[in-house]
Amino acid sequence: MQYLIYATDLRKSFGNNHAVDGVDLSIASGEIYGLVGADGAGKTTTLRLLVGALRPDEGQASICGYDLLKQTEQARSQTGYLSQRFSLYEDLTVLENIRFFAEVRGLTQKEWLPRCMDILEFVGLADFKDRRAGQLSGGMKQKLGLASALVTRPRVLLLDEPTTGVDPVTRQDFWQLVIRLVLQHEGVSIIITTPYMDEAARCHRVGFMKSGRIIAEGTPGDLRATLSGRILELRGQPLNLLRHLAAEDEDVEDVQAFGDRLHLRLRQESTGRVLKRLPQRISSGGGTVSDLRQVPPVLEDVFIALTE
Repeated sequence: MQYLIYATDLRKSFGNNHAVDGVDLSIASGEIYGLVGADGAGKTTTLRLLVGALRPDEGQASICGYDLLKQTEQARSQTGYLSQRFSLYEDLTVLENIRFFAEVRGLTQKEWLPRCMDILEFVGLADFKDRRAGQLSGGMKQKLGLASALVTRPRVLLLDEPTTGVDPVTRQDFWQLVIRLVLQHEGVSIIITTPYMDEAARCHRVGFMKSGRIIAEGTPGDLRATLSGRILELRGQPLNLLRHLAAEDEDVEDVQAFGDRLHLRLRQESTGRVLKRLPQRISSGGGTVSDLRQVPPVLEDVFIALTE
């Protein structure tokens, strides 16, 4: 298997803060890899190491076979990067921004102009090519950032929380673009960091980061399977009382609110006991149970369990 992104034992510290502490990555051609974790887990630093913006203290990494330390420019030429914050020029138009990044990468006008128009059509900004970037909405700015990252036709895309702060419809649109990229442009690999578990579920594989390390990795289905049989869904009234009484049960490890219901994470092989005794305890405590049943775990359940 060809790995377009490969890293072993990546480490980066800032004083006593071990931001990246022994990260291994192997991401294949055509793969969308989700990197998730709490704020400060090391996700952004990992991407900055992979794009060559930071030099690792230890470890090795390669992009499309190019050693990031010894062949930095060749590796960068294969990489498109979209940072968390909008980092383009707000006084320039949409087309001028893409032209700037194209020419910085050495493309001639004959190369970049038709490519820019194709990319703007792809991301849905062709009708706004003459609008100043500062006048775009948040979602359109993210699409412009993606367009600028794509202008050199990279084989690797590093996207750092690209949908944070935009509305759900724009998030959906952006993800459709990402999926189309992988389907239509054979050989592209993507690492995307996200705080949204519904987005992580769209990835081929997910890595959970904590304190600079990837502590769990696998397909969304594999990760959910680690809590199989251990999640109960509880509905009833009043919810705060139900949460308090459920948390007191010796076999309940954690209780989290999911809208108008609760998810209870149980100890191994305790489902039957909890299903039998908890409704009676809640009734004795003044609460009402309308539904208590075992449900399949979701990635939020896994994320919460891993971050404890």
